[in-house]
Amino acid sequence: MKTCFRTLSVLSVLCCGATGVNAQTAPKISLRPFVEASAERFAAVHSFEANFGDAVEPFFGGGLQVTYRDRYFFEVAASRFKKTGDQVFVNSGQVFHLGIPMTATVTPFELTGGYRFRVIRRGRPVTWVVPYAGAGVGWYSYRQTSDFANPSENVDTRHAGFLMTGGAEFRLSRWVGVAADVAYTHIPGILGADPSVSHEFNENDLGGLAGRFKIIVGK
Repeated sequence: MKTCFRTLSVLSVLCCGATGVNAQTAPKISLRPFVEASAERFAAVHSFEANFGDAVEPFFGGGLQVTYRDRYFFEVAASRFKKTGDQVFVNSGQVFHLGIPMTATVTPFELTGGYRFRVIRRGRPVTWVVPYAGAGVGWYSYRQTSDFANPSENVDTRHAGFLMTGGAEFRLSRWVGVAADVAYTHIPGILGADPSVSHEFNENDLGGLAGRFKIIVGK
């Protein structure tokens, strides 16, 4: 009887230990929606300056981030840029404004994965700041329309590209955080069609370098 009791006791301890190990190694997944605003300097500097007066333009959007064990992250995001500028004519590098309104819309849809680094200070992990880095792919839509253009002169095209990002997240509370990062996108071939301003300037990349700010909801 004592032997049986001892055996049951040992099995109970082993089961409890196994449960504790399983609890420690069980995947910890967090779903975190976010909103995002960014300012991007387009690689097609001359084209955007000619049409809109500036190569730095804003994007607004949002998405969902999934973290695993607070170390790895996967993110899906969509954003949009829309602005009305002026149609121009380029001759020998000189820009002539035609006074005809032209509206451009850029819509990125991006998938990013990466790693969240642990900051150690005085032998203890710092929980209020989490640096991260990632890379991914995206699908980018570019539309350009004008009230006085023929349908064949308007542009509606899509192209794949890739991106790299790095920055840090700062926890404001248990459920709210903000993140600031820098993102580089490369989207070759989406611009540069003949005839176009980008063709005259030999610019075919719709990507660029952006500073992004996010508000994140979730642990």
